[in-house]
Amino acid sequence: MQRVWLLSVFLLALTGCVQSDPPIGSSTPDETPSEVANTQPVTLSASQSSTVSTAADPDSEGDLAQLLQELEIQPEQQEGYDRDLFQHWIDADADGCNARREVLIAEAVIKPEISGGCDIVGGEWYSLYDGVLTNDPSSFDIDHVVPLKEAWDSGAYQWSSSTRKAFANDLVIPETLIAVTASSNRSKSDRDPAQWLPANQKYLCEYTKAWLIVKTRWQLTIDSAEALALGTLVSNCSIVRAEAPPLAAISFGTAPTKGANGEDPRFDSCREAKANGYGPYTNGINIEYDWYRDGDKDGTVCE
Repeated sequence: MQRVWLLSVFLLALTGCVQSDPPIGSSTPDETPSEVANTQPVTLSASQSSTVSTAADPDSEGDLAQLLQELEIQPEQQEGYDRDLFQHWIDADADGCNARREVLIAEAVIKPEISGGCDIVGGEWYSLYDGVLTNDPSSFDIDHVVPLKEAWDSGAYQWSSSTRKAFANDLVIPETLIAVTASSNRSKSDRDPAQWLPANQKYLCEYTKAWLIVKTRWQLTIDSAEALALGTLVSNCSIVRAEAPPLAAISFGTAPTKGANGEDPRFDSCREAKANGYGPYTNGINIEYDWYRDGDKDGTVCE
């Protein structure tokens, strides 16, 4: 099988990755949004354990280039997906809190009170995708960093239903599930890093790391466009953590030349771009961002 080492031209030796600044309102340095509870995780059977790789050790920083090189490039299998094939959210440890609420409790930057049947009272949450702080957990979704459909297309279609359930509720590592704004989750949908990246540029390297760890842990493949995008991201993240400069702007592929009047030469409006399957475009990532008006000043156009 073709291996990602073919992309080595993109990769430099890595010792770390840019960290996002701690969110405003965090009560202690230890209460970061990336710490997901792993108490009583979904138990994997012997057959499931053969599916899940131990190569991505969540207790180590890891080498992003090495993780990328270990992934196999394969065309996606894009038939037969149904969200109901991934049973979630379950209460694996029978403590009254399902996986969604476990993530909300663990990722709160100000811890809530838990009462009754896992009722969450108070607390604050920070969305690493777009830098939004909230005290209303109902406004946040729990996102599968590697979306369920992406997992299906890149290998989960071969799994048993119990393995898909384990993936959908994986609390063993903090990279699998993350609490983010509903709007950023819907913006991402089922797209991979070749098609979507968080608006929060300070989180790009951590997002890349999480994507690679989840794909490696569950032995999922990547397609060629995804591999190229990840290669570019890894190359941009190949910096010493302690001396991290601002992340350079990232773009994938060859963008069309700007039109004579500074507009997108392909489309006259975001409406037309979206109708043809393009967008959204993110400031600092996609060159097309500069060709449209960002009316709400959120760093994204053609949403």
